[in-house]
Amino acid sequence: MIRMSLAATALHAVCLWAVPATAQSAQDALDTRYDRALAAGYKALMLCSAIANTERNAGVLTRTPESVHQWELTGIYPSLDPIIRDLPYEIVRAADGRVNHVEVQWVADMPPRYARHDIGEGCKVLPIGSPEPSLSRWDMNLFERPYTNMHSAVGGALYDAGRAAFTENYGEGTRTSAVIVVKDGRTSVADFAEDRRGEPQRTWSVAKSIAATLVGAAVYRGEADVNASAGLGADENDPRRAITIDHALRMASGRYSDTPGNRTDPLYWGGATVDERAQNWPLIHKPGTVYRYANNDTLAAVQAIEATFVGHPLAEFFAKIGMHHTVAETDWQGNNVLSSQVWATAEDLAKLGQLYLDDGVLPNGERILPEGWVEYVTTPSGPQPATGTFGYGAGFWLLNKEDGVPTDTFAAIGNRGQYVVIVPSRNVVIVRRGEDPAGARFDIVTFTRDVLAALDK
Repeated sequence: MIRMSLAATALHAVCLWAVPATAQSAQDALDTRYDRALAAGYKALMLCSAIANTERNAGVLTRTPESVHQWELTGIYPSLDPIIRDLPYEIVRAADGRVNHVEVQWVADMPPRYARHDIGEGCKVLPIGSPEPSLSRWDMNLFERPYTNMHSAVGGALYDAGRAAFTENYGEGTRTSAVIVVKDGRTSVADFAEDRRGEPQRTWSVAKSIAATLVGAAVYRGEADVNASAGLGADENDPRRAITIDHALRMASGRYSDTPGNRTDPLYWGGATVDERAQNWPLIHKPGTVYRYANNDTLAAVQAIEATFVGHPLAEFFAKIGMHHTVAETDWQGNNVLSSQVWATAEDLAKLGQLYLDDGVLPNGERILPEGWVEYVTTPSGPQPATGTFGYGAGFWLLNKEDGVPTDTFAAIGNRGQYVVIVPSRNVVIVRRGEDPAGARFDIVTFTRDVLAALDK
């Protein structure tokens, strides 16, 4: 929240009064037009990603536009929500029936907003004003993945605790789409909202924890060092070169941006690129001294290791963990948007949590994260959030001060109610997926406490 002194507020008011009304109204018109462009980009990308990434599961599953409107496109940012509902759209399919792109009309004198589906990479929103994408032909064997359901027994205290998440017991207006509880490596609960079983959802900021995991994998291979520079700045004399990968993972780069750190709308919905919007903000604090939650920090950490993805593609890494239904999407130039733009099933996120319970070792005994990586991401060695009770490690939130929750609990958390809670001392992973509307908040602490209590019964 931006706070101003009374004097500053008065000065601000005088300045606004001094602006000619015509200039202010012209700016308002531009802002309104830009909001329509962003809303159209949001709608195009969500329709494209939700449908194409679901159909990727060997054609077993599908999503209807009505389902996407009901879940992903309801209760979004207040500035975009009233615009998005009535924007006309078209889903364009290639000759083989797969989604090629989605187009959304937003004004009469500009081309539609387009989200293009690319093989193995999900969907990407194109820049405002882009021409219509050409139709593609794909070898479907390259990206279809078999889908296997997780099942759980019906009945009992744990089942009842999981089902309670689908009510409003944990927050008025919340909407749960999936709950999975894994205990001792075995699925104890796998429950889903009607027709949502096996469907991938956008992870939102859970992707930041995935990004930290990818950094860990690069460190284990000897291809990255968290204490090395993240490579920001124009040259070696640029003070931003002092920002390390560790600073970026801990939200402590010290950089400025002109919006709250969790909003990068020009990149997410406007068709801008990571290079354009995330890399060049100036320093306003010494790196490592001030916490500020920022999408741009995670994007900087990922850019620092992006070259390693050539020899170690993300799809191969996800497959190794068993996350076969996870897609890391990119901007239109191919830069990974691992601050938010990942689509994954609840089952896949449970496997991510299990990887951390197993200290970065796969079931076959192969280590893919460094020894001590779990301790690294859960140690609050950097500056901490000034508000709330959660601490912050390196890409993960720390639930170490919550009554009734073990102090070693940590979590990946994302917008609209995405949670992967990891409790090492109980050998438990709890996944809750949702599409909570703006203003509604799921009480993950109470839910975690209730699930752990049910496991004791």
